[in-house]
Amino acid sequence: MQVRTRLMHALALLATLGALSTALAASARSPQNDGLRALDGEWIYVEDRTEGRAPEQQQPSMSARIRLRIEADAFVLVRREEEVRMALDGSPTEVARKGAGSVSRYRGAWQDGAFAYEIELLRASDNSRTGLIRTELRITPDGLLARVAVDPPTGMNSVALYRHPQDIAKPTPAKAVMGDLEWLAGAWVGTRGAAGTTSIEERWSPPLGGAMLGVSRTVARGRMTAFEFLRIVERDGGLVYIAQPGGAAPTEFVLTELGKTRAVFENPRHDFPQRIVYELSGEGGLTASIGYAKGGRPQRFEWKRQGG
Repeated sequence: MQVRTRLMHALALLATLGALSTALAASARSPQNDGLRALDGEWIYVEDRTEGRAPEQQQPSMSARIRLRIEADAFVLVRREEEVRMALDGSPTEVARKGAGSVSRYRGAWQDGAFAYEIELLRASDNSRTGLIRTELRITPDGLLARVAVDPPTGMNSVALYRHPQDIAKPTPAKAVMGDLEWLAGAWVGTRGAAGTTSIEERWSPPLGGAMLGVSRTVARGRMTAFEFLRIVERDGGLVYIAQPGGAAPTEFVLTELGKTRAVFENPRHDFPQRIVYELSGEGGLTASIGYAKGGRPQRFEWKRQGG
């Protein structure tokens, strides 16, 4: 009798464990978990999809590069200076902004096939609200669609498409040899700012050995504030521009367009810039512009040949 009772208890326990295992497996395969897992990873800005926005005003709805991490019980925004962890149960997360006298309160949840969260901007002294940002992240056949509303419904609304870097098509290289960029060689100097107090110089060696070497330096109020190591090399019948701002790891841009006095280099898998254009002006000056692969107003730099 005791053996039979123990056997029945054991069978009941196995049945309970089986049901629990089935429930956990079903939970792991739930649409919410599948959708959340699809958000995980690194995303690069591709194009602005805000209705009615002019091409020159187009820009990312969030930063140009988004890093997300999905944990068992949290959605994590991974930023250069911090990580913001939002519990999936909707409980708030507060982040104090040092030196700003403010607090950002995050709260998010999965709803209607997307992860939606809001950021309340609060004054630290009395906890009063100074602003509100609502964000919705949704996976679509085209990639990640990020909708952002600032101080809704009266503030700015923005919609942008992001993709994983490996899912962004590489640009088609243009055929060229190093000598095609001989016009870029030389020392170029210019100024920026309303009073011209910031100087920017870029110096390029002549083409030699299948390469040109360059260096850039920015000086403000008598102090160097930025520098960059540059190279252009021949590769596979084309040219590759290699930038190392501040001596950082190299980022490559492929030559996609070439004229007698104009060269365009692109890397749509990079956050910013994605497009670099050099062009000689009719007066013998040099202009460089950096921007996104599609839309937006590029940043422009203008130089004159030193001693010219």
